[in-house]
Amino acid sequence: MTELKVLITRQEIAKRVGEMGAQITKDFAGQAVILVGVLKGAAIFLSDLARQIDLDSTFDFIGVSSYGNRPSPTQELQSGWDSTGEVKLTKDVDQSMKDKNVIVVEDILDTGLTLTVLKKLLMAHQPRTLKIAALLDKPSRRKLPLEGDYVGFKIPDEFVVGYGLDYAEKYRNLADICIVPRE
Repeated sequence: MTELKVLITRQEIAKRVGEMGAQITKDFAGQAVILVGVLKGAAIFLSDLARQIDLDSTFDFIGVSSYGNRPSPTQELQSGWDSTGEVKLTKDVDQSMKDKNVIVVEDILDTGLTLTVLKKLLMAHQPRTLKIAALLDKPSRRKLPLEGDYVGFKIPDEFVVGYGLDYAEKYRNLADICIVPRE
């Protein structure tokens, strides 16, 4: 594989996650929040974000998989991959969301298909509020009108890895967000 190119440094990520945590703290002052991480990609972001929120907070996780004929990793790099929009819940939240302030923590807003389904699923739990915190936003790929309430960085249509994002389950542990060159 060719060398990865750093798009967003660990220092830039840390600074922005701190700012996002401060904004959430301000927006929900005096209230408790539940951070719901979307597995697996958002785990690192959720961990760092939670430490920047100065409120009574807990976290939970939700898992989903998107259907579609996923290409090989090489083909995915060259031409991307679009799911069919069919989303299967693989792990639901473990605690009650009823009348709670819920923040969905996602690694990347892409087409909007998965998060639209997740919002609908979580609204069935009757939260007091439901917000979206996404580290990355790729608006050029949006298929459904969906915006994050707390967004770290808007990025171009590149295949990115690191800080929880993967390429065939690799590179999640990189501290920087990196572009995988299309070969």
